[in-house]
Amino acid sequence: MRKGELTRAAILDVALELSSRDGLEGLTIGLLADRMNMSKSGVFAHFGSREDLQLEVVKLYHHRFEQEVFFPSVREPRGLPRLESMFDRWLKRVSVEIASGCIYISGAVEYDDRPGPIREELVKMVQAWQGALQRSARQAIEAGDLRADTDADQLVYEMYGLILALHHDARFLRMPGSVERARRGFERLIENYRNPTPQGSPAQ
Repeated sequence: MRKGELTRAAILDVALELSSRDGLEGLTIGLLADRMNMSKSGVFAHFGSREDLQLEVVKLYHHRFEQEVFFPSVREPRGLPRLESMFDRWLKRVSVEIASGCIYISGAVEYDDRPGPIREELVKMVQAWQGALQRSARQAIEAGDLRADTDADQLVYEMYGLILALHHDARFLRMPGSVERARRGFERLIENYRNPTPQGSPAQ
């Protein structure tokens, strides 16, 4: 990478850290310039506007989420092993973000009623993740791991609810044991949908 690219990457790293802590709306060019020991014009030279910077932060967060959660999970066999891996890696990431904050969750609060490019980007990325979960859930049904009457959309809705509850209780209420509660909740959820006679097993 050239010097300019390295500087831009370093700015984005710090911008993501600040956005995770203070929210995307809390990210200012002045604060970022101070943290980087740069002038405001120096930061602006790498991004056309504050909104462009915020959009790049959202994209960087999504890229790292894919690298840590999605791509390792799709290496697992189709069916329940993949779906369980996706939730487990998601859970681990959120448990780390308890101290810093999740851009998807905080962004939903900041931009739920604020139309514009940042909201559109956040919605697109969250929908992409939900779509990946739904595909994995349908594959688990097709593989016979989950009951044929399982509603994949409902299953993913409940999985998402567990993550939101974890973030709320652990970050806002500082409630100990929240990660384990989310894990047990997922285990019960899967047991509720699990196929008692998986494909290849003789019916009782």
